[in-house]
Amino acid sequence: MYFERAGAQNTEESLRIALEGAKERGIRYIVVASTKGDTGLQAAKLLQGTRITLVVVTHNTSFSQEGKQEFDEAARAQIEKLGGRVYTGTMVLRNLGTAIRSLQSYSQQDLVANTLRMLGQGMKVCVEIVAMAADAGLIPCEDVIAVAGTGRGGDTVAIIRANSSNNFFQIKVRETLAKPRDF
Repeated sequence: MYFERAGAQNTEESLRIALEGAKERGIRYIVVASTKGDTGLQAAKLLQGTRITLVVVTHNTSFSQEGKQEFDEAARAQIEKLGGRVYTGTMVLRNLGTAIRSLQSYSQQDLVANTLRMLGQGMKVCVEIVAMAADAGLIPCEDVIAVAGTGRGGDTVAIIRANSSNNFFQIKVRETLAKPRDF
């Protein structure tokens, strides 16, 4: 499915597509990117009562402001109460490479991130959050569904064979279930 425009207005439909895709294919994990907690909470409510494990991946602390975590603590508590897991950790395609770029205007991480962005910002984030969740031991190295977006909300849904960041090129995007045309 293609959305005509990127953005948060596609979140509800993206999450529905993710749930249907997981049920149809017997996928046990859905990984969702959520900056402030809105998308993660929507996903937790939708998946409540299913046998699908939800992992919500946040921005790292100090992403936009030193020492500040953007993810709402009340949303975190609610997601966890509904059975979801929330993970905050180092962003695979942003951390050290961002510091290097500030010194020399290029890093290998930037090259990988920008190559993935050719498929859309949401696809880059889908791959990244799957690696992060695998690094944290929250998902196994098997097919999972990832939901991410362009800016806020979710507009990209992909089936991805998970692996950890040290095995980054073993991660495989198996299928795109939804994404915006105008990324």
